[in-house]
Amino acid sequence: MEEIQINRELIISSDVSEVNIVLLEDKQLVEFHKEKKNSNFAVGDIYLGRIRKILPGLNAAFVDIGNKKDAFLHYLDLGPQLLSLVKLTRMAMEGKTAQLSMENFSLENDISKSGKISEFVAVGDKIPVQIVKEPINTKGARISSDISFAGRYIVLVPFSNRISVSQKIKSNEERNRLKRLIQSIKPNNFGVIIRTVAEGKKVAELDADLKSLLKKWDDLSKALCHIKTPSKLISELDRTSVVLRDILNESFNSILTDDSNLYEDIRSFILTIAPQKTDIVKLYKGKEPIFEHYGINKQITGLFGRIVTIRNGVYLIIEHTEAMHVIDVNSGHRVNKENTQEENALAVNLEAAKEIARLLRL
Repeated sequence: MEEIQINRELIISSDVSEVNIVLLEDKQLVEFHKEKKNSNFAVGDIYLGRIRKILPGLNAAFVDIGNKKDAFLHYLDLGPQLLSLVKLTRMAMEGKTAQLSMENFSLENDISKSGKISEFVAVGDKIPVQIVKEPINTKGARISSDISFAGRYIVLVPFSNRISVSQKIKSNEERNRLKRLIQSIKPNNFGVIIRTVAEGKKVAELDADLKSLLKKWDDLSKALCHIKTPSKLISELDRTSVVLRDILNESFNSILTDDSNLYEDIRSFILTIAPQKTDIVKLYKGKEPIFEHYGINKQITGLFGRIVTIRNGVYLIIEHTEAMHVIDVNSGHRVNKENTQEENALAVNLEAAKEIARLLRL
């Protein structure tokens, strides 16, 4: 079967307060990422927190990570290897730096999935935690002590030796090849999740990614030896860098940005993954704002309102309630007199289904 070629374009607008990233497929907006600059808390950041209050009824705890609102840690987010994390944290804070090597670290038993949080942590305990959901309005951050480090090709999971492969990699031969490669280069007591973009990659690329993540863990271990509670241990990449890391690949036809620093960063990145395609990266220098020039603002306005027009008179009405989102499909004036009512309804719903899928992705 002939593969359908999609024209994929990335357009990035940056100013003093935020960075906006849009992905177009065949000129249609399919992804929209917005990042406020100088955000204090970001998903992936790791803090040394202090247990401030146990909530037995919720099987959870409030944790002080330095925000006005305490972060929320549920028992199910402690992670199976909590006891190993607590053990290493205690050793680091006691100055036993010589014993922090993961190679010879003796792992503790996994905790039960159905236990009580009060069995494992107490008020005043200090524990590394990772932000999984940023603070919103009056709610504090949602956190986890099941710490991991995401790279471009792999995710590193301390206190584990398991290697797993993305289900999107279908070839058993490729899955086994990747597992063998990772097994040959990963240190003891580190698990690895192999991401979809690792398919077909050589050992040198995977090893470079692994080493950068191992350095993050090493930095975290060293920081534990002298840091005060609460404090940030490790910063995740800003959202712009995360988006670029996760979606940039050689399939893009065009990448445009109005920020000269981002332009240089993206060119350097493309140089490492597809050096023959560095010319697709362009710096926009027009007087008109980049989103206006390429019709992005018009698409955003049309797609995020209550009424979304598709074409040929077909439109959607989207209602937001507290419990759900309701989408009403309207045929408008679209009627083919040569077709039956059922055939017309099917044609309208097929168009609507395609558009709704795009809206859900957005």
